[in-house]
Amino acid sequence: MEIAVGRGLQVLAFSGSSFHGMTSVAVKAINWTARTGPSLRPCTTVVQAQQRPTWLPGLDPPPYLDGTLAGDFGFDPLGLGEDPESLRWYVQAELVHARFAMAGVAGILLTDLLRVTGIRDLSVWYEAGATKFNFASTRTLLIIQLLLMGFVETKRYMDFLNPGSQAKPGTFFGIEAALEGLEPGYPGGPLLNPLGIAKDIKNAKDWKLKEIKNGRLAMVAMLGIFVQASVTHVGPIDNLIEHLSNPWHKTILQTIAASSS
Repeated sequence: MEIAVGRGLQVLAFSGSSFHGMTSVAVKAINWTARTGPSLRPCTTVVQAQQRPTWLPGLDPPPYLDGTLAGDFGFDPLGLGEDPESLRWYVQAELVHARFAMAGVAGILLTDLLRVTGIRDLSVWYEAGATKFNFASTRTLLIIQLLLMGFVETKRYMDFLNPGSQAKPGTFFGIEAALEGLEPGYPGGPLLNPLGIAKDIKNAKDWKLKEIKNGRLAMVAMLGIFVQASVTHVGPIDNLIEHLSNPWHKTILQTIAASSS
């Protein structure tokens, strides 16, 4: 069989979705002409590119969210990341908020568990800020916290503006090697990465994805804890115990109805 490919080649690029709508698929249709013996016939070849998950079934992600960022599922309904510099800032902001949320959720659950079980005499988490300490006054602790957090956040912001600048000798009291900054938002070294996980941060996509997923879940959990405390005026462990005591009648619906009545 003799086949000759014509000179004309037309490529039509368009986007589609999988049957279940869980992935965004880039597809190319290539139209070409083939000669089979004495006759010519048109042919079309469809090429499917790499699939990627999206946050909403059937919705194509914006072009500036191309899947290269950790946890990028094309979610930006307000178009906040259209400007590259703004997107770079939002990535770092989300990462910091995610880490604070993970630490906050762990701290609230642990201290609430110790309080409910009677192991320690602790205040419920939303009253912890009013606790008085004998070793220092509230004003002293506030000033120390402002100085320490202000210093750390300033260093982080300077590294954001000029990546790698805060890892130079003499920029952090001579202990720069102990921190070993990997890239903005991902400090390392024995102090902040004692287990040596993801030393090659450029190829640590799985670790980055796990961190941001857990961080987003923690931010949602913090929002739930805030609302729970506002409505029920108790801690999350107390809420859990009350729900488990009567799962069919102690739910969020009954709690909201009781609080509004």
